[in-house]
Formats: sequence, C-alpha cells, structure tokens
Amino acid sequence: MRTPILFLNVLVIAACGLVYELLAGTVASYVLGDSVTQFSLIIGLYLSALGVGAWLSRFLDRDLAARFVDVELAVALIGGLSAPLLFLGFAYLEWFRLFLYLIVFVIGVLVGLELPILMRILKEHLDFKELVSRVLSWDYVGSLLAAVLFPMFLMPRLGLIRTSIVFGLLNAAVGLYGTWLLRPLLRGVTVLRIRAAVVTVILLVALFQADVLTTLSEDELYADDIVYSTSSPYQRILVTKSTAGFHLFLNGNLQFSSADEYRYHEALVHPAMSSFGRPRRVLILGGGDGLALREVLKYPGLEHVTLVDLDPKMTALSEAFRPLGELNAHAFRDRRVRVVNEDAMIWIERVRESFDVVVIDFPDPSSFALGKLYTQRFYRLLRARLMPDAAISVQATSPLYARQSYWCIIRTMEAAGLHVRPYQTTVPSFGVWGFALARQRPFDQPSVVPVPTRFLDDATLAAMFVFPRDMQPVEVEINRLDNQMLVRYYEEEWRRWS
Repeated sequence: MRTPILFLNVLVIAACGLVYELLAGTVASYVLGDSVTQFSLIIGLYLSALGVGAWLSRFLDRDLAARFVDVELAVALIGGLSAPLLFLGFAYLEWFRLFLYLIVFVIGVLVGLELPILMRILKEHLDFKELVSRVLSWDYVGSLLAAVLFPMFLMPRLGLIRTSIVFGLLNAAVGLYGTWLLRPLLRGVTVLRIRAAVVTVILLVALFQADVLTTLSEDELYADDIVYSTSSPYQRILVTKSTAGFHLFLNGNLQFSSADEYRYHEALVHPAMSSFGRPRRVLILGGGDGLALREVLKYPGLEHVTLVDLDPKMTALSEAFRPLGELNAHAFRDRRVRVVNEDAMIWIERVRESFDVVVIDFPDPSSFALGKLYTQRFYRLLRARLMPDAAISVQATSPLYARQSYWCIIRTMEAAGLHVRPYQTTVPSFGVWGFALARQRPFDQPSVVPVPTRFLDDATLAAMFVFPRDMQPVEVEINRLDNQMLVRYYEEEWRRWS
C-alpha cells in the first residue's frame, strides 16, 4: 500500500467536501436570498453532519477498504449531482428547503465517514501522532485550495453545475483508484470497479449534458423563453424574451423589462440631473445595464461620467447581448464614459474625485452584501465625494409593498446629514416604486424636465413627490453597518408578497 498517495487522496477528499458545501450555500443564496442566513444554516448543518458521519464510522468494523471505496462513490454521485439536483428541486418541489437541507446533511454524513475510515486503514503503517498530524494537515490544505479556487476560478469559468459534476468525478477517481491502491485489503474488487465505472459514466454524461440540465431547471422558473444566460463570480445573469420585449434577471430577480424600463430610469435620473442645473461630472453607482447612463448622456455640457459596477460581465452585457446595446443607445461607447468594476463602497472610500450628480441604481437590499450600500456609513462616505450643491438620486424599493424598507432608506440618508425628498412612480413590471432625491443643503423639489423623455414631463415630475396615505412615513430604525436592519425589513415585507 502506497501511503503517500493516500494522503494526496485526503487533500482531494477535503477539497471536494468543501466545494459541495460552498455549492449548496451559493445555490441557496441565489434562489432563496439572504446569503448570510443561507450560508450560516448550511455550514452549521454540514458541520453537524460531519460529526454524525464520524460517529457512525465506529460501527464499521469489517472490510474497511471496501467501505472507503463505497463511501467515495456515494459522495461522488450525490455531491457531484448536488447542484443540478438543487436547481431542479427549486424549480419543481414545493418542499425545496427540506430537500436542500437533506442533500447537505447526506453529503456531510458521507464526508464525515471518509477520514475516520481512512485513518483506521492507515493506523497499521504510522504511529497515532504522525497519522493525526498528517491527515489533518492534508485535510486543511485541501480545504484552503477549494476555498481559493471556488470564487476565483470554478464559479466564473465552470459555473455551479459543471463545478459540482467535475468534483464528483474527482471523488469517483479517488474511489476507482482506491481499488488498486488498497488492493491487498479488498475482496470482490471487480464488483467495486464496476460500481466505480457506472458512477463515472453517469457523471460524465451529466457533464456533457450540463447545459441541458441548466436549461431544464431554468425553463421551469421563467415564464418566457431564455435567450441569453451567463454566470459571473457575483451572480447569474439571464435574459428572457416575450412578445412585449426582453427581461433581465439577476439571480432570479427581475431587474427590468424593456417594455417599461424607461419609466423607471427616467424617474431615477432626471430629478437629480435637473435639480443641479448643468452637471459636468456625474457618478453612477450600479446600473451596469447602461440604461441610467443613457438618460444621463442626454444632458448637454457633460464632461465626464463614471459608472461603478462590481460585475464586469454586467457592464459588458450590452455588447454580448445586442438588443440591450440598442436599448441603452450604446451608451458605453461614449468617449466621456469611464467604467470601473469595483465594489462601490471600497471605491467611494478610496477615490478623491468630486461629482455634481450621483445616480445610485443598486439592486434591492435583499442580502447583507447589498444592504451595506444603503447604510449610514455608505452615505457619509458618499457626502465626502459631492460638490457643495450636488444632487443624489437613489432607487429605494417600493413604498407600497415594502413600506418600512423604503422609509428606512430615507431616514438613513437623513441620519447621514443629507436633506432628502422622497418620491415615487408606477412601473408596470414592478408596481409602485420609490426613489429618493437628496442634497447637502435644504432645497426645493425640481419642477422642469429639460431634456426629451418618453414618460416624464413637468406635471408628472411634480406629482411624483406626492404620497398617498398608505405610503406615508412609518417608524423605522436607521440602517447601520453593524445591524443591517434594512435587510431584515426587506425580507419580512417581501415575503408577504411571494
């Protein structure tokens, strides 16, 4: 028996186990939202399942080498198919959460069996102290390797489903090679090799059909035909098409419909732009689709527009998907536009430029990663990048469907020292939608739209600042970086409508 190669197997086993855990957490955060909650639950369940697997290993007394191969093949099959199974489960099962946690628990139990069995196989060849130190060292190295590769290479290059299957194949390879490596300790080796071959063939077929599996799961989730899809390290980007136009989804959440997006983007951009007068330097945070940028570029006298969006695949989408480029009037090709692909909060803290107008078009605060961009600290950082009379506009979710969330954003901006005028309009794809216009000094609401628009005119602009009784202010807490109350409000309120 070649002991050093078995330690290499420990590294592969550890890497595979962590990747399955990360896959489950990522899928759960994609489809259920609130990444912190989902990862916390899945990590806790997975770790407890490891303990259950380690405890169950005490009941395996005979044919340990054969049991090791069997466990490897079981992990390969269930772990390797975990991502496609979870996507399909979300599409077709009403009890998806139970299915998710069951998959995580089963994988955790099987992974928890692996190392105890392997350590008992190796104990005849190493003293206990040496055995424990080597096995755990290789285990931790494998985990580190997986943790680094998953966000930097596996997610952006392979995607969730292919990553899952590829690591299943690695587990299957460990099991198959184990039939040679542990040959002196095995009985019925031919049967084990046949099992390993069957598992490998199943996973290879799944790998070659990965696009079919992805389409099968996504087609059930969307009412219209999918015409474009891609994955980045940050999100799943997907476009569907209907007779009315096309629709952009990020991680399953609708971002806009081409049929009515102009109502949203005109409402977002023009109150701030017209409030300043003749802006020269404009900052857009988010808005990687280029539609807010299209509206900004209508203003004469503009010298420079900086657009900061985390995801380079999002800011490149209008070139990859031609209809979006036509919709945003090829705004990214304008020589005055500079695109920065960074985290907006880190960029704002680092940059030393000042701006006349800031347009904030972030996704809704559905996770803590997004919620930080609506905190008091973020708005204070932003104030330091404003010219004295600068204007800010913010998309602020719905004051009707998410009333607490909306007024939490307003009050948080005020707590950061900004003077805020809330306003709202109706976008058919979303219903009533809310925004905020802010400046560093008291100001009157704008009354004139000075550029051509499809929806917004002077009378409509004035009407947007009127709120009916069911959208009036409510008592809320400030959204701070250490409490993220906005995310909690948002989840509670939108859950009622889902």
